[in-house]
Amino acid sequence: MDFVLRNALVIDTDPVVALPGTDVLVSDGRIAAVGTNLVAANVIDCTDRIVLPGFVDTHRHLWQMLLRSFCADMSLGEYLEKMLRPVQAVLTPAELSLGTLAGALECLASGITTVQDFSFAPTFGHAEAAVQGLRESGVRAMFGYGQPVFGPACSEEDVRRGAGLGGGLVDIALAPLGPSFSDISVVEEDWRLARSLGLRVVTHIAGQEKPISALRDRGLLDGNTTFVHGNALADDELKLIAEAGAGVSIAPALEAGMGHGSPMVRRTRALGVPTGLGVDSVTAVAGDMFSLMRATLLSAHLSEGVHVTPADVLRMATVEGAAAIGMADRIGSLGVGKHADLVVLRASDLNLVGNQDPIAAVVTAAHPGNVERVFVGGVETEKHDVAGMVRTTAAHLASVV
Repeated sequence: MDFVLRNALVIDTDPVVALPGTDVLVSDGRIAAVGTNLVAANVIDCTDRIVLPGFVDTHRHLWQMLLRSFCADMSLGEYLEKMLRPVQAVLTPAELSLGTLAGALECLASGITTVQDFSFAPTFGHAEAAVQGLRESGVRAMFGYGQPVFGPACSEEDVRRGAGLGGGLVDIALAPLGPSFSDISVVEEDWRLARSLGLRVVTHIAGQEKPISALRDRGLLDGNTTFVHGNALADDELKLIAEAGAGVSIAPALEAGMGHGSPMVRRTRALGVPTGLGVDSVTAVAGDMFSLMRATLLSAHLSEGVHVTPADVLRMATVEGAAAIGMADRIGSLGVGKHADLVVLRASDLNLVGNQDPIAAVVTAAHPGNVERVFVGGVETEKHDVAGMVRTTAAHLASVV
């Protein structure tokens, strides 16, 4: 359906600008124009509304919403041993699919229209079930398939089959352990497999022994990679990421809670690294981008580097996040021709009324309750009632930890 969002306060992100009394025209699922007096057969009145690009969550383990807040007072090591190891050993494909569906619906409810789902799927059957959950939700996704933290690695045959699960709203990426957590010979095999299949690599990274240099020295460092976390990476390692055109996903809320290290957002921005934001796991933190943007802005003041503004944070939540996972040509801003992934917020709600800077208000004051409409590819997302199934499955998984 072609339509126009009429008379909104439109916030675009490339560059960041607020445009009162503006229309957004959507045709064939894409942005056709942003301006005034735009014409379409279907008109949606957006008076007293804020319209902006959908948020991009660049790193999340969607299924873990089945154990929400279980790890809120745990270190990273405790999260791995007390939650992930026992649950990964028993998680069925059906449970993974349900958790992925519910996690994706939570994303959409708070205006996250694209999510990089780092699934830890241990078998092809699990991966297939997770992608089914993504498709049922209606979210745009990059599904990371690869090496579970615990258990045997996915076979090359399974990865090749997994690459065929992509299409439509779902991209497939390879999600190996990477140079910080596996032997370099395995890393070389993983990266070459990803290249042969045309898959992006998404991998957790730590600061020990210069992992980025190790990739560069073996001809494996390129722009088709997203590094997750990396708080302990030295500046020269971050510079290599920037020079390669690769991206970084940071999770300021979870990184602070689980002790990953000092915030790195001011350093990545100073060094020109495309930086996206990730919730990571709702076993420990909130699952909405508004909370994550605030955590990013506030924690930035605890580190060295360039000053970070609310507009910077909004870019990281949208177009820069899209760049960090290689999707900036498709999503993240209101550029003509991009997919119409849009969020409509009620600016008349009390927590947004009277704001003097709508960009700062979205970052510092908005919350999921302000979200009125969400569109992915020009299609308004639907409601799903999965609470009962989630409650039953969550109780079962909680019994094994």
